Amino acid sequence: MKQEINNLLPADFHPSSRVWIYQSNRPFQEREALEIQEQLDQFVAHWQAHGAPVKGWGKLLFNQVIVLIADESMTAVSGCSTDSSVRIIKSIERQYEVNMFDRLLLAFVVKEKVQLLPMQQVPYALEKGFIDENTLYLNNTVLTKGEMEEKWLMPLKESWLAKKFSLA
Repeated sequence: MKQEINNLLPADFHPSSRVWIYQSNRPFQEREALEIQEQLDQFVAHWQAHGAPVKGWGKLLFNQVIVLIADESMTAVSGCSTDSSVRIIKSIERQYEVNMFDRLLLAFVVKEKVQLLPMQQVPYALEKGFIDENTLYLNNTVLTKGEMEEKWLMPLKESWLAKKFSLA
């Protein structure tokens, strides 16, 4: 699955390209997903920093996770251009009545699907075998394309959560 994700990321973006990941508290329906992808395509086509075009990329992955990437090798992303990216995510939140900013809602890949767990329910899920140390965790704290390729989908035992839940 990790390789499949890497194949989806833009090959012509530098590994140091900045990444922002926003996870919805629910999967989007097919119609919603198509509309959201259209909005992301429009946004990155017109993304600017101080009047200069930003080499951007945006995709809805797993019908639930929005990834925005800015290759700063040509144009550095400024506070205003970052704010504009947050505005589109906030707009999507309002339009589809979802929460894209709940950092305590963790995502795992279970049976090839994204499953969400509130952080406080992770010990119970581990105890009952819903997830285990090898379950893939979506590490939405990655900051660059290179990190995303290497550390976005990782076994729970290799993530920052391992220490928190005594798996390390």
